[in-house]
Amino acid sequence: MKKRVLILGAAGRDFHNFNMVFRDNDEFEVVAFTATQIPKIEGRVYPAKLAGKLYPNGIPILREDDMEQIIKDQKVDQVVFAYSDVTHQHVMHLASRALSCGADYLLLGDNKTMLRSSKPVIAVTATRTGCGKSQTSRAIVEALKKAGVKTAALRHPMPYGDLAAQAVQRFATLEDLVKHKCTIEEMEEYEPYIANGMLIFAGVDYAAILREAEKEADVILWDGGNNDTPFVRPDLDVVVADPLRPEHGLAYHPGEANLRRATVVVCNKVDSATKEQMAIFMATLKEANPKAQLILADSEVTVDKPELVKGKRCLVIEDGPTTTHGGMTYGAGYVAAKKLGAASIVDPRPYAVGSIADAFKKYTHVTEVLPALGYFPEQLADLKESIDRADCDLVVVGTPIDLRRFIPFSKPSVRVYYNLAQHKGGTNLEEMVLALLKSRR
Repeated sequence: MKKRVLILGAAGRDFHNFNMVFRDNDEFEVVAFTATQIPKIEGRVYPAKLAGKLYPNGIPILREDDMEQIIKDQKVDQVVFAYSDVTHQHVMHLASRALSCGADYLLLGDNKTMLRSSKPVIAVTATRTGCGKSQTSRAIVEALKKAGVKTAALRHPMPYGDLAAQAVQRFATLEDLVKHKCTIEEMEEYEPYIANGMLIFAGVDYAAILREAEKEADVILWDGGNNDTPFVRPDLDVVVADPLRPEHGLAYHPGEANLRRATVVVCNKVDSATKEQMAIFMATLKEANPKAQLILADSEVTVDKPELVKGKRCLVIEDGPTTTHGGMTYGAGYVAAKKLGAASIVDPRPYAVGSIADAFKKYTHVTEVLPALGYFPEQLADLKESIDRADCDLVVVGTPIDLRRFIPFSKPSVRVYYNLAQHKGGTNLEEMVLALLKSRR
């Protein structure tokens, strides 16, 4: 008898786990995926083109809220948890719901879900969303460029559109972003690599994606999403931690697994952390992974027109995922506005409309900044209207990509940039990257 499986996901890790373990596997029948975190994922189908020969009609994607009814109606034997950036408590609440219905509850490990590459692999992951993976990845990219090594980045999946069409995506130019109908969230991740002259790959089928990347690159850089574990087994395992959320290192899934497995831990934002926060972080690292090499770094914030900020009432826009399910109450934009003497930070909530207003109701910890949500055109329209309605003197754009390219602002604005500034003394990322290349040669 085939075991009937339900996979709990968020349109990323769940599809990868299916491809690695369940696709074309006669021992199992995956009856459905469930969806959460990302809007408009449920109600779709994982297409037959990707699902394999056992699923000629594809696999339905249903609401996670209906899990118990799905288990009952579909006679589910096993529930597989497969998404990231949630508390351990959240994971076990879902376990209790599954177990109460008589189903097994599983987490799939690295040995079953990590691909192996013929090329050296550097992975950048984190303990939480918003720790500074992008800054860290950019520092590694610079080191690889200086070494004259051709590198391809593989980005954690962000499949918001046509899944079959997005099976393997290759980005080499800005025109490719348009060709693949990328959302703002996707552009934020892909564009910096293109600007650095690097190839970046993404999509749904990571075995096929990895094969394509290996044809063109000497080194593979895995750029993780949320705090998920890598899809490709790394030779150099870099994990970014945030001392502003020091207790989260051992409280969130699968960020704790990343912390315990890391070769290198980059503690970012040290310049913004208190002594007490740093003490908690150091104790957490000592408990979880005392053998990891530690790199201390600041998140260096700059503004394109700093003279405009002082004395102004500022509306601050921050990265959406970081401030929503990432749990951060502020980001680089807020730090920059405070540092440069803003008269006040304008509360965006009274001016929010549509999906932006809904986000404030769902994520009640966000009170002083406006989360940039642009998964779909209607969200972008709601974001524009929320900005236009705000009673402020200046808009401070703290998102990874310049929103002004997509939204015509009706108010004066400045753009915030942030880079990894490693502390001097001890090993740094560039030295570790060069050591890896030397050993693999």
